[in-house]
Amino acid sequence: MNKDTNEKKNVAGLSVIAAVFLTGFKLVVGIMTGSLGILSEALHSGLDLIAAVITWFAVKVSDKPADIDHQYGHGKIENLSALIETILLLVTCIWIVYEAVSRLLSGNTQIEVTIWSYIVVVSSIVIDFSRSRALSRVAKKHNSQALEADALHFSTDIWSSAVVLLGLICANFGYYMADSIAALGVAIIVVYVSVKLGRRAIDALLDKAPAGIHKQVTQILSNIPEIRSYHDLRVRTSGADHFVDVTIHVDPLLGIRQAHLVSHKVGDIICNNISRCIVQVHYEPDGE
Repeated sequence: MNKDTNEKKNVAGLSVIAAVFLTGFKLVVGIMTGSLGILSEALHSGLDLIAAVITWFAVKVSDKPADIDHQYGHGKIENLSALIETILLLVTCIWIVYEAVSRLLSGNTQIEVTIWSYIVVVSSIVIDFSRSRALSRVAKKHNSQALEADALHFSTDIWSSAVVLLGLICANFGYYMADSIAALGVAIIVVYVSVKLGRRAIDALLDKAPAGIHKQVTQILSNIPEIRSYHDLRVRTSGADHFVDVTIHVDPLLGIRQAHLVSHKVGDIICNNISRCIVQVHYEPDGE
């Protein structure tokens, strides 16, 4: 197992431990106080735990080399894990909205606010901030969509916990409806993140050309003097890897060896500018 995979697994494993702690802490305090905001946060963290486990598994498998059955590698497992996380988040939203609306309509919104209510929410914000930064750093370093999705989960928890904290403060002054309203606020945040994650995961699974990478490749090709023109540029993403296929037109007077060296140069330049990139360059004499 290489160093990169170990780093990704370690940061994902620490996120699993953090999610276990936060889920248990929030669940206990939520049951003690009857706070829907904290209980919704517990459920949110519970699904984050499942997502963290999925992420840990995904980063463990995604860096396995290509084999006879997976000739483009195992990177798609990261995209699939992100889609599963989206589904889990949407399930969270359905439960939160149902409970919040039921309490608001029934008027049964009174909760018990204790010092533990504040401790669990503030602790959650601190831990979520720490994990989000660590996951984001490693995700950018290794171009990992699974870790990026997990980082987004934890960063979302920061905002949702802040909403719950506001609800608790209001409830402490007798505005008990604020707790249920805060829970709805959590649901709105979760829906936003779910749509964002889901769209990216589906795009990757359907091999939609990543706009940023495609534009970057076209700029690179336009600045290589040996290329007279090019066509059939195809770009797709699989987990942390990018696959680029392109046909370039070169001077028809070039020999096969020279044209081959040009194609290698093109591949090297693209790989030097885009991390985790696998390039296939085909060459043709210009004018044919």
